[in-house]
Amino acid sequence: MKRVIKVSKAWIAAFAMGLVLTGCVEGISGTSDSSSTSYAEPQQFSERSASLSWNAPATRANGDGIKMGELSGYVISYGQSPDELSEVIRIDDANTMDYIINNLDYGTWYFTIQAEDVDGLVSAPSEQVSKTI
Repeated sequence: MKRVIKVSKAWIAAFAMGLVLTGCVEGISGTSDSSSTSYAEPQQFSERSASLSWNAPATRANGDGIKMGELSGYVISYGQSPDELSEVIRIDDANTMDYIINNLDYGTWYFTIQAEDVDGLVSAPSEQVSKTI
């Protein structure tokens, strides 16, 4: 099991402020399998989508700096219940700081993101954000 990095308030604020959701259009239907993990691939914005973007963390919980070379990627968790983010997307490239989730069902979706370092340490989740489709 991966250990969790305790994230400093400044890191959480910068990370959460960078997590942004944009646009959606009604149209294509589709569902995701629950409790699934997918690996990030380049995607295009489509109907009923959520576009997320964020900033890489600059410091660890203890205040030490963290360089881009120390990050391995990000973990996006999302779902239609704020208490159960059962969908997971792993992004295995620390330079990727945006992602589009397509084919979301109608309703409200909730999202968080975590940073992962090269040692497998995962940050606490960012502040949760939501998007209604």
